Amino acid sequence: MIDISERAQQHFRRLLSQQATDGLGIRLRVTAPGTPAANCELEFCEAADLAGGEWTIECAGFDFHVDGDSASWLDQASIDFEPTATGGQLNIRAPRIKGDVPGAEAGMIERVRYVLEAEVNPRLASHGGRVTLLEIDANGVVLLQFGGGCHGCGMVDVTLKQGVEKTLRERVPEITAVRDATDHAGGEKPYYSRADGKSAAV
Repeated sequence: MIDISERAQQHFRRLLSQQATDGLGIRLRVTAPGTPAANCELEFCEAADLAGGEWTIECAGFDFHVDGDSASWLDQASIDFEPTATGGQLNIRAPRIKGDVPGAEAGMIERVRYVLEAEVNPRLASHGGRVTLLEIDANGVVLLQFGGGCHGCGMVDVTLKQGVEKTLRERVPEITAVRDATDHAGGEKPYYSRADGKSAAV
């Protein structure tokens, strides 16, 4: 299921040897599987931490546990450790954790949500913001809600028109317009006040 290189195993053994707990292992799980936000997380774990549904790989000197719900997303995954002059880099390659990019045959809602999560929200996150899809009407008008640092931000109109709408209409040509349904007067922590600022998405 997962190929753990000898270099990676040596790296894990070195980390485990620095801990003061006998029988400690490594656990891997996938967060937000099947979405553009999917990610792999590694943690130390004791036997008491295991839920019972894990897949266990017996490595030399330690056990590597894969969260049961994450296992199917980690098919053909590999873990390697590349030494560098300053230490090294642990690389996890899991080609299936994000699922498949929706094709042209997928519905508009699915494709719009994918673009928001894969392209738009990672850019907005630099300013502590995000956007969610509220609805798409029969005329192809997309209604969005901004949150976080974009809620009440003085540059949200620029972000919407020059960033979010531009990206969405390039990726999903059937969209006729993109509108903001957020009540920006209620924003508690806008990234920019209504004074000068710079958009997070352009």
